[in-house]
Amino acid sequence: MTHISSKSKFRVEKDSMGEVKVPAHALYQAQTQRAVDNFHFSKHTMPSAFVQSLAYIKQAAAITNAQLGLMEGDIANAIVDAAQTIIDGEHQEQFPIDVFQTGSGTSSNMNANEVIATLASDLLGADVNPNDHVNMGQSSNDVIPTAIQLSCALTVENQLIPALGHLITTLQSKRNEIGHLTKTGRTHLMDAMPVTFDQELGGWQFQIEQAKHGIEQSIIKVEALAQGGTAVGTGINADSRFAATFADNLSQATRLHFTSSKNFFYNLSSQDAIVSLSGQIKTAAVAIMKIANDLRWMNSGPLAGLGEIELQGLQPGSSIMPGKVNPVIPEAAAMAAAQIIGNDTTITIAGQSGNFQLNVMLPVIAHNILESIELLANSSLAIADKAISSFTVREDNLEVALAKNPILVTALNPVIGYLKAAEIAKKAYQSGQAIIDVAEQETKLDRTTLERLLNPAKLTQGGVAE
Repeated sequence: MTHISSKSKFRVEKDSMGEVKVPAHALYQAQTQRAVDNFHFSKHTMPSAFVQSLAYIKQAAAITNAQLGLMEGDIANAIVDAAQTIIDGEHQEQFPIDVFQTGSGTSSNMNANEVIATLASDLLGADVNPNDHVNMGQSSNDVIPTAIQLSCALTVENQLIPALGHLITTLQSKRNEIGHLTKTGRTHLMDAMPVTFDQELGGWQFQIEQAKHGIEQSIIKVEALAQGGTAVGTGINADSRFAATFADNLSQATRLHFTSSKNFFYNLSSQDAIVSLSGQIKTAAVAIMKIANDLRWMNSGPLAGLGEIELQGLQPGSSIMPGKVNPVIPEAAAMAAAQIIGNDTTITIAGQSGNFQLNVMLPVIAHNILESIELLANSSLAIADKAISSFTVREDNLEVALAKNPILVTALNPVIGYLKAAEIAKKAYQSGQAIIDVAEQETKLDRTTLERLLNPAKLTQGGVAE
């Protein structure tokens, strides 16, 4: 029931608990306002991808209920049209509830029910009820887990997988460009045997490919939906045909392949599928951080560091030191990766809160997993386009380091023995001479033989010196 005063900034809405004041022009109703009044924990509201997923769910449910003969066609059509405006990105400001709310996300479900009911009522010119119509055959307890699954599937498919694919393609292009160049390898941050850029960047590329594959495998479980379990997993108040028909309708709307879960008790009481997905996203974030830090080290200097590469200069690096330019994109990507790792910890803890028939940390799971997906996608694009694709190689520095690298003597082990090789390496390091010069002084091997045995490019191919 609604009472509006023309002079007031508020209107009075009534629900099962009584009357409550709501902003006069708000599309939401009493239950949303109660949640706004109750939850003041942060400035975070539910992500737009999650809100759009709620609208997709309400739309598919209305279509399903109409197909099953449970809802009048004109009401269903009004709900479908109202939900579409939210899917299209409108009315995000009508979803003001804090992430830190009731653990089932009931407040957000009712927020969607109320907004869509208001919009549908305006379209139809008759009353559309948030509970009886928009929420028909549903419960917050299956809607919110389904919204988490749906929003993850959509953002992974449409944003994250393409971004990781772009990073992989960019790495391959860079390998084609500079892969032939040889540089000093490093273990423990110390000089080691040489590698090519093709080998080093190839390691990065394979790491991202493996992470992408892990995410793709995890999303398969996410696509088996909770919808149809209703309150506790038994499907109370939902038609026996609802779950399967709903999954088909949602698949048609999103062009993804959703199925009805084989066990609703699993979907309502656990978030294992999302915990698994988060773990794979964390793995990808670890890979991003490794690549970001390698880029920072390789770019270090330009005079007193390694100076192997030069990253694209994007902005002044200091407010006091003129001319300083910093590796800002790798630094930002590393921070994003750290946030993803922290989000995964939160999701892991929240995943343990499946008390009996319901997990009660669903909103924070939704917030964190969607943030992680966004951060990983954006980090992948930034690293690809503003770091890897554009860095240049300082070949002069590579050659100087290779010539003085005493560890090249490792290739002489089969010929002169480990102890003699260690003696030569130490002398080369202490004297600052090139390893080939010391080896010529300390062994009976001639220069031509040493040049063949100590050729850095040849040493990148492995095997035993011949």
